[in-house]
Amino acid sequence: MPADRPTARKPAARRPTAARPASAGGGAQPRKASWRWWGRVPGKELAQFTGRLETLVNAGLPVVRCLRILEAQQKPGPLKDCVDSVADDVEGGAPLSEALAKYPQVFDRLYVNMVRAGEAGGILGTILDRLAGFARKAEAIRSQIKAALTYPVLVMLFAGGVMLVAMLVVVPKFERMFEGFGADMPPLTQALLDVSAFLLAYWWALVVLPVLLITAYKLLLRGEGFAYRMDRLKLAMPYFGDVMRKTVVARFTRTLGTLLSSGVPILEALDIVRASIPNRVIEEAISDVHDAIREGETMSAPLAESGVFDDMVVNMIDVGEETGQLDKMLMRIAEDTENELDTSIEVLFKALEPVMLLVVALVVGVIAFALFSPMIKLMETMSQAS
Repeated sequence: MPADRPTARKPAARRPTAARPASAGGGAQPRKASWRWWGRVPGKELAQFTGRLETLVNAGLPVVRCLRILEAQQKPGPLKDCVDSVADDVEGGAPLSEALAKYPQVFDRLYVNMVRAGEAGGILGTILDRLAGFARKAEAIRSQIKAALTYPVLVMLFAGGVMLVAMLVVVPKFERMFEGFGADMPPLTQALLDVSAFLLAYWWALVVLPVLLITAYKLLLRGEGFAYRMDRLKLAMPYFGDVMRKTVVARFTRTLGTLLSSGVPILEALDIVRASIPNRVIEEAISDVHDAIREGETMSAPLAESGVFDDMVVNMIDVGEETGQLDKMLMRIAEDTENELDTSIEVLFKALEPVMLLVVALVVGVIAFALFSPMIKLMETMSQAS
């Protein structure tokens, strides 16, 4: 946070907060903003803030007053502290975009550059409206994916819990019972007993091994080659890859379309979009598009060569370039892709429900068969002997 922030410049009645202590040099002592320690602001909270700021700006209020009003409305937390600091900077004469750019953990490059374009074109209210819509749509997609993942995750946790209880509690009791039989165990039963004995002896591995695997995976992801191969593998996965591809394509087209319609130059817009895409394969395709446009070529050829964008998307972008309506065409592609994404997510996770139940039933069935088959065999032997 800037240390040379101006001292208080307004009557105390305007702002019902405690006065800040002055430093020895006469300047204001900057308050430590909790956002530095709490991390990013939730997307839903940021979307609400942007929508309310757009409403106040379009009502004709000065930006500083809008920020003070919104700061008073915010509950204590990172966003409230950040808006407080932004309002101080704007009141000191800084443009809103410059004040926002100091807090990249909250306001990313897309947000800052769109606000800068709105200030330059005198259409800040319109830009904030587009930003709010963009943030709401992105948050809706994230919420939909999280909600769809809830059931499969719960089922997998249940299946894991059943296996753990069976291996650590149930199987050892049966093992003591089997010892009195004095007979060889079937291969499946013996394998189950061996796994149970291993887990009882090395139970700590259940905690240590996942941590080691996750740590090793994250370390490997720091290498560009491994990370690129993993991103390509994600896109190639059946069903899940299609959902991931549509998610990234929708984000690319909506972000680029929003930037272009806000007056951001296309090369600068591509740089911003490239930094916001969480997939290196598509990031590489965007870099190729950037280079092609810089050399006077079109977007469609590099996108087609990437193998990520289907023919319909490439053709629509080509038409948008020819007609001079690329921003509108990109927004149309984003809407169509998001509609397809909604359907794909619904179909995928509805199909997962019976698969998850089948997995749980299979796990329980295998354990039950392994445990009871020796007893059944013993009973048959005793029946034949009598």
